[in-house]
Amino acid sequence: MRRDIQPNERAFTTKEVAEEVGIATPTVRKYGQILERNGYEFLKDGDRRIFVQTDIIALIALRDTDKPLDDTAKSLVDQQKERLKVPDETDIALPDTYENLPFDPNQLKEVLRAVVNELAATREMNVQLKNDMSQLRSTVSQLQQDHHAISSSIGNAAQKTNIKIENLTKQQRTQYEELLQQEKENYEKLLQQEKQRSEQLQKEMKSMREEQIKEWRSQNDFNKRLEEAIQKPKGKWSGLLSLFRK
Repeated sequence: MRRDIQPNERAFTTKEVAEEVGIATPTVRKYGQILERNGYEFLKDGDRRIFVQTDIIALIALRDTDKPLDDTAKSLVDQQKERLKVPDETDIALPDTYENLPFDPNQLKEVLRAVVNELAATREMNVQLKNDMSQLRSTVSQLQQDHHAISSSIGNAAQKTNIKIENLTKQQRTQYEELLQQEKENYEKLLQQEKQRSEQLQKEMKSMREEQIKEWRSQNDFNKRLEEAIQKPKGKWSGLLSLFRK
């Protein structure tokens, strides 16, 4: 039993010791294991160490030492053994509720009334906590339902959107095919009209060539007759005039 603990001395957790000494929580555990390995005695709550001020001083000594940790730990263990030889055996002081109860009945009633009020307040708080938990479960359930509904709505909307896109794509494809067919028909019609105009033009050109040939032949015949009439020695003027009479 530790006898070097002062009355009403404060106890520290591992986390509080780490903050007090300025080292990490795993380092506090490491130093505690080194001290115990060399014979140091800690207060324990099960397997959990409970630190007091003298333990913090020992941890600071390990933190600041230049020697091997085990050597420093042995020195600290010797110091603790010296302190434990003192016959003053005290534990961490805990208030004794029963010893502090008043003997006056009126005061006792006041204490009991205060305890009853505290219990009533605790029960009310427990009821409120249960109601809050029930409301929280209801809220979570409603949120889950809303999430499911939203997910379903999103899925349905996405499906409808895909259907609309497919329909629009089909409509566009149909319109494109119809436009392409119409352009093809217009092109064929224009091609046919151009062909007809070309044939008509060829006919007209052929007719013009035939007319030119006829004119050329007629002019050629006239020239021959004129030449023959001029070459005749007698009656040349009568022959020449006969050409224009024909």
